Amino acid sequence: MTISADLILKNAVVVTMDEQFNLYEPGAVAIRGETILAAGQQNEIIQQYFANQVVDCRGKILMPGLINAHTHVPMTLLRGLADDLRLDVWLLGYMMPVEREFVSPDFVRLGTGLACAEMIRGGVTTFADMYYFEEDIAKATAQAGLRGICGQTVLKFPTPDAQSYEESLAYARDYIQRWKNHSLIIPAVAPHAPYTCTDEILRACAQLAIEMDVPLHIHLSESAQEVENMRREQGMPVIPYVKKLGLLEAKVIAAHCVHVDEGEMRTFQHYNTGIAHNPSSNLKLASGIAPVKKMLELGLNVGIGTDGPASNNDLDMFEEMRLASFLAKGSTGDPTALPALATLAMATCNGAKALHVDHLTGSIKAGKRADLIVLDLAPVHNSPRFQRDPQGIYSQIVYAAKAMDVSDVMVNGQWLMRDHNLLTVNEEELLKGAEDYAKRIDIFLIQREKSLLSKLLALGEATEEEESFEVQVKVPVEQIALIQDRLTDPPFEILRTRHYREYDVYFNFPPPEDSRLRYREDHFISPTGEVNRVRTRLTLLGPTREYSFPQKVLLSRSRYLATATQSLRFYREYFKPISETEIEKERLRYLVRYQDTEFFINLDHVQKPELGNFLEIKSRTWSRKDAELKSRLVVEILEKLGASPQQTISQDYIELVKA
Repeated sequence: MTISADLILKNAVVVTMDEQFNLYEPGAVAIRGETILAAGQQNEIIQQYFANQVVDCRGKILMPGLINAHTHVPMTLLRGLADDLRLDVWLLGYMMPVEREFVSPDFVRLGTGLACAEMIRGGVTTFADMYYFEEDIAKATAQAGLRGICGQTVLKFPTPDAQSYEESLAYARDYIQRWKNHSLIIPAVAPHAPYTCTDEILRACAQLAIEMDVPLHIHLSESAQEVENMRREQGMPVIPYVKKLGLLEAKVIAAHCVHVDEGEMRTFQHYNTGIAHNPSSNLKLASGIAPVKKMLELGLNVGIGTDGPASNNDLDMFEEMRLASFLAKGSTGDPTALPALATLAMATCNGAKALHVDHLTGSIKAGKRADLIVLDLAPVHNSPRFQRDPQGIYSQIVYAAKAMDVSDVMVNGQWLMRDHNLLTVNEEELLKGAEDYAKRIDIFLIQREKSLLSKLLALGEATEEEESFEVQVKVPVEQIALIQDRLTDPPFEILRTRHYREYDVYFNFPPPEDSRLRYREDHFISPTGEVNRVRTRLTLLGPTREYSFPQKVLLSRSRYLATATQSLRFYREYFKPISETEIEKERLRYLVRYQDTEFFINLDHVQKPELGNFLEIKSRTWSRKDAELKSRLVVEILEKLGASPQQTISQDYIELVKA
């Protein structure tokens, strides 16, 4: 008695990727609804099963669909936007500012549709995503017919879809509750990374994932800088830190894991953490090479991901498989590392384990979902095919096959592509929409690049604008100690004193830009001579207009102040100045009251360049009339301190510090 099926796929080289890695040639697969009934030798399947629809695969490979273990699919709309940059500059300087400006439900639906078209053509049937407006991504994914683990991003600062992390968490909870039992979508929560989330956020996300029994998708140990910063700030590497917070109690999908040691890998093994290896993205951003060979030796579940199309710049899993294998061989000096079968497993059955969905997909096996692709061996780059070793089929898939060889794709028993024709998405409309967004983003960035202020504000760092007149005079002095002695006498009243070492770097820009950007690192020196605090600030100094008064200079200018949250290297690469000017000085600063008016008096020893000692008196006001008044008091202060206002300052010093 035969068993009824809806569809039989026959005359195929069936690559099952099941526990025994069974191969059937000629093989067949019987499907009913969304489920695989059986896979085996063709004659056995034909004898046991009957279907009204029988498809002849014409000797092509029939295999599980590929699993993209980590990506940000709407970023197809940012593909090629800002390349050849370090991760922090790329992410904070370009991606996030553009996302704040443009990401919306319409943006993510369009970007997801475009990504789904690309992935279907490349044989991807399941992907793990992390982005904003994830419910709209889930809708577009379901409409295209793909299987998605769709994680709602949570960050410690405002995002395109939430003003606070509490709002993101509430959004995630509501979204998960409504999509929990969908046939294609597995909702998830996705705290971006430890360096963009607080302890509280990571704990809350883990609790939500455990409570709702959904995956938690996160970037971990992607760059050496991330690990180094964590050691400095928390006294431990990234993986022990997130373990301490209880994060690994959830069904974690850990993206990258480039900089982890064996102990951290064993921690992953203990918690059944899934790893998403992203070879192209890690190389393009120079993040490093993940120790995948060791991970697999320890029995970790490691999948392969493309990462987002803005850091790859494609969603081609065939390319990723080939590169993953070659990287493992090249980095270990072992040509037997990560052989073709192990690599294909990472992209199918092991990838499903890494995403915690191996009960649904990843292999051609009775009871699993019918997520299948048909791969054509006829193109010239696949020829010839040797039959001597049956295992050679894995080498053919991993080392020779291309995404363009995928002719047919099925997910959940539904055809998404037949004979290279997409059935569930409209490529023409998607491409037109993408071009429209590209034009708008181009205009935004072109305008932004014209102004230092726009580039500073785009970083999203808190800024404070000051527009002021400033009375300022500088004179060289022989002995700072004499000035200090006179400050202790009336009519001076010392309100506050501070001791700094200041390290300034001025960024200079070509015309028509007439502003300068200063990166300042203040080291606060204690009475015992130790550095007890360090403060870093950015100051954008607008055009300076000088008004001459007897024996002094009055400056009118605007400036923006911001806490420098990134390194000097970051700002150098982001702002791209044509030249830099460095100043190092030891500064004794006094806030004094003189005739009911407050002044700052700085006693500077300029060490770089070696210009000696200088007395600086300054006071800021928002009225030109008041500035003229203060300028007269400055002359009196100079006389009281025994410094001649007639002394001149070297032109070198004026050029360096006047702004």
